[in-house]
Amino acid sequence: MVRPSLNDLAAFAAVANYQSFRRAADVMGVSRSALSHAIIALEGKLAVRLFNRTTRSVSLTQAGARLLARLDPVLQDLDQALDTLSEERGTPSGSLRINANKSGARILLTDVVPRFLDLYPDVELDLVSEGRLVDIVEQGFDAGIRLLEAVPKDMVAVKFGGDVRFIAVAAPSYLEGRATPHTPDDLDAHCCIRQRLPSGKRYRWEFSKRGAEVAIDVQGNLTLDDNDLLVQAAVDGRGIAYVPDHFALPFLTSGQLRTVLDEWCPPTPGLALYYPSSRHMPSPLRAFINLLREVDRSQ
Repeated sequence: MVRPSLNDLAAFAAVANYQSFRRAADVMGVSRSALSHAIIALEGKLAVRLFNRTTRSVSLTQAGARLLARLDPVLQDLDQALDTLSEERGTPSGSLRINANKSGARILLTDVVPRFLDLYPDVELDLVSEGRLVDIVEQGFDAGIRLLEAVPKDMVAVKFGGDVRFIAVAAPSYLEGRATPHTPDDLDAHCCIRQRLPSGKRYRWEFSKRGAEVAIDVQGNLTLDDNDLLVQAAVDGRGIAYVPDHFALPFLTSGQLRTVLDEWCPPTPGLALYYPSSRHMPSPLRAFINLLREVDRSQ
């Protein structure tokens, strides 16, 4: 039997853990066809089939499962050993993959990422911005950024950026000649700009006042899936929008938007970086978290 290389085994572990050639190829930075050929070559070297393949799925054979069970701890120990060397050098290196929502990505790019890249030029940062909440372990990310309330319970969360406040806003031109809403129920008489969540569901506007909580499926003839677009539609007089305050702030300052239902829009816990507690923390992620905390304390 020809002994496989470390790259061969790492490729096998990636496909096995993600159960997808496409996801594994994306994480490893290679083409799907190249990865497929590497796995076929590995099975040839070992003279055993490691995966059951169909056009829609990939699963381990019994032999593949036994190999993965023995191989995973070895690869994790190797990663940890390399991270230890990196820490001894005092300069983290390697890759760091973070999945973030748009708000989180915007804050990171403004306040954290430029300093991080200047401090650690040997780290390759891959920041993926998307609306849907993904399983960061399954998708091959080191960490995620979401509202604290959306962080999975089995993750370690590092809060940053302060609280966030969702506010109801509308253009003066829309409010002119209409009764200003004073309670969430008053929205029934208004045209609201609705929001489609990444899951496909429509967002129910959530309000709170002195312990009373209300969630309303508002009415309106326009639905959008992006906060910037919601704000723009409100500026254009299409109705009332409900968005995180920092998206609307420039237009509130300029007078293009006004808030309504202020007393029903208290601040809520804001963003958090989160990561799995069960895994060894790579040195680039540790350095990123330390800088994130430093920046947050200084603001």
